[in-house]
Amino acid sequence: MSDEINRARRRFFGTAAMTLAAAQLAFNGKADAQPSKAKPAGLRSVKPGAHTSFAALKQIDAGVLNVGYAEAGPADGPAVMLLHGWPYDIYSFVDVAPLLAAQGYRVIIPYLRGYGTTRFLSDATLRNGQPSAIALDAIALMDALKIEKATLAGFDWGARTADIVAALWPERCRALVSVSGYLIGSQQAGKMPLPPKAELQWWYQFYFATERGRAGYDKYRRDFARLIWQLASPKWNFDDATFDRSAKALDNPDHVAIVIHNYRWRQDLAEGESKYDDFEKKLTQSPLINVPTITMEGDANGAPHPEPAAYAKMFSGKYSHRTIKGGIGHNLPQEAPRAFAEAIVDVAAES
Repeated sequence: MSDEINRARRRFFGTAAMTLAAAQLAFNGKADAQPSKAKPAGLRSVKPGAHTSFAALKQIDAGVLNVGYAEAGPADGPAVMLLHGWPYDIYSFVDVAPLLAAQGYRVIIPYLRGYGTTRFLSDATLRNGQPSAIALDAIALMDALKIEKATLAGFDWGARTADIVAALWPERCRALVSVSGYLIGSQQAGKMPLPPKAELQWWYQFYFATERGRAGYDKYRRDFARLIWQLASPKWNFDDATFDRSAKALDNPDHVAIVIHNYRWRQDLAEGESKYDDFEKKLTQSPLINVPTITMEGDANGAPHPEPAAYAKMFSGKYSHRTIKGGIGHNLPQEAPRAFAEAIVDVAAES
């Protein structure tokens, strides 16, 4: 390789180490080792909203579901699974995915049960929103895609799901990025009353406990979702096009049933399935997470969330926390994609 080419590569990537990594990706089409911790130019310069679409979505049977998912990056790269929350969807990661793909990661972004193009294989299956059921969906998807181990990253329901997989199946989780930290709970914990100001933040949980709430969410699900976005990210000035791309995922025929069951189950107002009892019992014990972990929080998160100091002790492996400033709210991956991608690159390098 000529000196001129080398100089050009150094100017573009900033360091000789990144020159070598870029050359390996360009010529081999894969990452033969763990991606570098150095930040490439793309991670430094990406702006939220730079991307508005994924490649064609894929579908695969996995467990009780036919899962719809987006995929980016080389098929033989280190796997990263990105998990969205409620009432969001895979577009929370539309700017994150290309950053990670450019670093040689195989990025998998599934629609959770009840969202987008994900469907149940049987009409007889309970539309169950239990946390352990959703976590097992992630394991089933990894099995279907023949992914033995992945870095898991998510927010809201996605962070809880990633936490549960890391706690109960650490052999499947290479590393973890969890927005708002340790979100593993239980029905017993859900029965504990909170101070009035904290209870107020959970207004929709009590609304969903009523039949009026179920009917209201079904009738006004897009209006409801927009309100949650605004309350949870009060400084995020998302436009109608950004919202509409994600709101389509809420038209899933099982969406309302899954959401209502999830929140009612948390308050012990809905029955779960006995096949998940052993997993839920383990989660009641608040298991420690020992895989390398970075937790994150936006400085303007308007959704209910614990303080970082309250959950740091729940991570017994390599651990650090990052608070992302600049008016970043609950949907941190979409509001601060560079910071989220950087956390994944950094924690994967620790595994």
